[in-house]
Amino acid sequence: MPIRSLGYLLWQTPQADTWREFGTEVLGMMAVDGPDPDATYFRTDDRPFRFVAVPGDEPQVTLGFEVDDDLDLEDVVRALEDGGTKVELATDEEARRRLVTGLARFEDPAGVPVELYHGPVLDHEPVQTPLVSRFVTGEQGMGHVVVGTERVTATVDLYRRVLGFRRRNTMRLAMPDPDGTPYSVLHFLGCNPRHHTLGVVAMPFPGNLVHFMLEAAELDDVGRAYDRVHDRKVPIAMTLGRHSNDRMVSFYCMAPDGAMVEFGWGGLAVDEPETTYEITKTSFWGHRPPRR
Repeated sequence: MPIRSLGYLLWQTPQADTWREFGTEVLGMMAVDGPDPDATYFRTDDRPFRFVAVPGDEPQVTLGFEVDDDLDLEDVVRALEDGGTKVELATDEEARRRLVTGLARFEDPAGVPVELYHGPVLDHEPVQTPLVSRFVTGEQGMGHVVVGTERVTATVDLYRRVLGFRRRNTMRLAMPDPDGTPYSVLHFLGCNPRHHTLGVVAMPFPGNLVHFMLEAAELDDVGRAYDRVHDRKVPIAMTLGRHSNDRMVSFYCMAPDGAMVEFGWGGLAVDEPETTYEITKTSFWGHRPPRR
């Protein structure tokens, strides 16, 4: 596949300053300095960053997808332009500010800003995540993200037909689609062994961000994070449970700015090729709204 993984997320938020404590003391990421002095950068592995909270008047998520090298970046850019998508090539200086070697930008049909890059610039400083044994990244990327849009069909088509994602599974939701269909469909798309890297659904969410997921290496990491959320009175969005598609044991909590984060363990690694399927329940157990 041309796209290797979800390399990073940029989250523009009016409350970017709330993320340093939440990202480190609750999620267990490592806060570091970066090229933008007003932003907060977070590491989970050897990469210079995996998540950035950027100050802005309105919330907006930006997706950063990694490709293997400069030739793959050229191929993906050409495929996008041949399909009618306008792509902007970043200057060398702009790429270095993103701590990568090469960078291109476009906007997907959902209106989500997307960055394509290759060659992360490593600083060779060991990552320190004392609250988490290890985050599961590597070839699977930083985790997964689910975006909300009224243009589901066009968005899914671009990621599948142009960018090479596989549709791993779908789920019908009991809510009308903007196209007039009496139900909407949640699509789970993969680009590496992680079951899904990208989810697309017809739900309006601030800045298009439904949630993003971080996967830890041990089940106890999830339990301890659940305790931290409880102790700090962080709002729970969905209780501990196990998903029916990616088998992830996880819970969902709310960041101080209203963004939703899934923290999980034990995600399914998919052997290619695998046929697509439809699920009728999101979880085998759990993942319930908290009692009020």
